[in-house]
Amino acid sequence: MSTDALRPAEFNRFEQLRFAQDVLRTEAEALDALASNLPATFFDAVRTVLACRGRVVVSGMGKAGHIGGKISATLASTGTPSLFVHPAEAIHGDLGSIADGDVVIVLSFSGETEEVVRLVSSLKDRSVEIVAITKTDGSALGRAADVVVPLGELREACHLGLAPTTSTTAMLAIGDALALVLSRTRGFAPTDFAQFHPGGSLGRKLATVDDVMRGLESCRVAEDKQSIRRILSEHNDRGRRSGAVMLTDSSGRLTGIFTDSDLVRLLSNRQWDALDEPIANVMTRDPISVRSKTPLPSAIDILEQQRISELPVLDEQGVAVGLVDITDVVGEQRPTDPSQSNRSKSPAPATSLAFIKPSEGSQRK
Repeated sequence: MSTDALRPAEFNRFEQLRFAQDVLRTEAEALDALASNLPATFFDAVRTVLACRGRVVVSGMGKAGHIGGKISATLASTGTPSLFVHPAEAIHGDLGSIADGDVVIVLSFSGETEEVVRLVSSLKDRSVEIVAITKTDGSALGRAADVVVPLGELREACHLGLAPTTSTTAMLAIGDALALVLSRTRGFAPTDFAQFHPGGSLGRKLATVDDVMRGLESCRVAEDKQSIRRILSEHNDRGRRSGAVMLTDSSGRLTGIFTDSDLVRLLSNRQWDALDEPIANVMTRDPISVRSKTPLPSAIDILEQQRISELPVLDEQGVAVGLVDITDVVGEQRPTDPSQSNRSKSPAPATSLAFIKPSEGSQRK
């Protein structure tokens, strides 16, 4: 990469594109070389962290410090308790954050950064293990560390050859590799990940039906031997209404479902006598359902593919524990068919039973 300065007028869009590509290639080539020649001491670092009795403390100055913060966050979110300690703050009191039994990962490409050298010097009399991610084990940091993961000679992508770019990219990649090798070695599972990521889009992807379903106290549940009229009159006071009644046998096992769409069908066909007959005569038997702890995205797929609005949630004995209503998961997954994008917004028909929905939501086969 040329270090010759270009006047602004010469640094046109074509030159900008070429330089940006050069930056990316420089960093990519460094990572490729690092992956092909991963130092054997990387595995020493893995063993050291696995044997840690405390937490993994990550530290670094400047740009390396920013990278260290991200590495610490990745460790913490993938099963390795971790925190970041700024080296300058550490030598002014934050050394108290580091306890005996901790492992301290220190980042410095040169290995000669003053604050970093002072930090590791202060740790030599502590019962901690020091892992250095640096250019060479011959630096002050390298000599003080118990384990050194050397990055080797790297050419910074900066046109001046000064700004930490390639070196910090390499540090970040090594940190990610370390965190994920540790995570997989520990058998860190999606359920573990979900515990650490309850919010945001990641949390929703890892959620289960239990996180969004309506509990039985908010559902209409009745025995299938009762009449439609009795069930509707006795279960018409739920505050958070669902468009379905879950039907059970005398032991509480789910036997069927009766939706508002089924009621509309009976009324449209003037089947008045059916209202006083056992609901089992007209309910949908063996309705589509899911087990408790089913991943939420799987339940959403079922609602969309089967074109239904209610999905009972059962325990291992087949007893209903809740219900997922499509209105509870609106926005979790975009409709694949644009013509269905407003279906959930259709107003209910004007009747004395204010919970009737459009007929396409029925589970009836």
